[in-house]
Amino acid sequence: MKRKPSSGNRGPSPVLSAHFDRLETRSPRQREAALLAALPRQVAHAMRRAPGFARILAGVDPSRIRTRKALAALPVTRKSDLGELQAKDRPLGGLNATPVAKMAKLFMSPGPVYEPEGRGRNWWRTARALFAGGFRAGDLVTNTFAYHFTPAGSMLESGALALGCTVLPAGVGQTELQVAAIRDLGIRGYIGTPSFLKLIVEKAAESGVDISSLTKAHVGAEYLPPALREAMRARGIAVAQSYGSADLGSIAYESLAPDGSPHPGMILDEGLLLEIVRPGTGDPVAPGEVGEVVVTTFNRDYPLVRFGTGDLSAVLPGTSPCGRTNVRIRGWLGRADQSTKVRAMFVTAKQVAEIVRRHAEVLKARLVVEGEVGSDRMTLKCEVSARPDGLAEALVASIREVTKLRGEVELLAPGSLPNDGKVIEDLRKYG
Repeated sequence: MKRKPSSGNRGPSPVLSAHFDRLETRSPRQREAALLAALPRQVAHAMRRAPGFARILAGVDPSRIRTRKALAALPVTRKSDLGELQAKDRPLGGLNATPVAKMAKLFMSPGPVYEPEGRGRNWWRTARALFAGGFRAGDLVTNTFAYHFTPAGSMLESGALALGCTVLPAGVGQTELQVAAIRDLGIRGYIGTPSFLKLIVEKAAESGVDISSLTKAHVGAEYLPPALREAMRARGIAVAQSYGSADLGSIAYESLAPDGSPHPGMILDEGLLLEIVRPGTGDPVAPGEVGEVVVTTFNRDYPLVRFGTGDLSAVLPGTSPCGRTNVRIRGWLGRADQSTKVRAMFVTAKQVAEIVRRHAEVLKARLVVEGEVGSDRMTLKCEVSARPDGLAEALVASIREVTKLRGEVELLAPGSLPNDGKVIEDLRKYG
């Protein structure tokens, strides 16, 4: 039985239901039509209310951005651009449509990069991810993400409160107090990193403290080892994880089977439009190919259009066994903003993309750097659709022109390069 969507500030119905709302079980066609219908309005809103996007999208007619192909023609604004944008236009680079004075909070991540939080309920959209992991109204949960400067604590707290949970804002550290709180309060749910969950459970076992009330955990911000998940499940704690960012909020999340094991992949949040693009470009890759996660959000306060996260992932085929029909991704697969230093010169994924752009025969490329430091050797390995005379020589010339460095070229058949999103591979040995 599905619960009815809540309204106002009321929490959701306490009835245990399979899905957070009806949006999760729409047909993919319905979802795509709804997203693309909302897209021109969101682009127009960003251009009208956010000065930064008025500059970035200058000359764009929002009414024409009605398809994925039209969206893919717009520039990508990457997370790595935020420092420079914000330095020119404090504090948010002009990417905010709501004035800072009307926001609820500002955060400061390393860099520094500043991020806003608006005043809306479940502003970061984390309630859906928590619900998929078993969190429900009436649960008492401890939130061990940091509450100072960075937004993780606030992000997950807002979702838990929207579900109707009661939150202990524990923050990080003080493991003995964390254990005592779980025992004394009968806390059911944990929110935080997987490594800190392990520390708490080990401290309780070492101290002989009963924390058997803890039956669910929602983790993020770092790698979750499968062995740790299984160890927690053996103790009666079902662990789900999600993937998000301080700019976008929740991006994708796991759902769990009745036995507490995860269904394959991570399900995209309903409030986003996802693209996977080739690193260093804004060009969407083929379905299933690893590339950079680029997201357009329908947040009215902070309307990020084609925001490049710098993270690698890929779309999984099919839908989740849990009944949610949205796109699934493989989770976090590494960083897309690759670069390396060769003979005192930085070489970037964007430069590799520029070389490929100049030669229509090249389908995909990877720059491999080998040798010892000081005697580097660069080889651009290219999957090509055809091998006209002079292609390798022309590519060598493009390498020199774009990177200002000498490089070799190896021409390969289509499908020869690994599907791992790497554009630059540094194989040198350091020390």
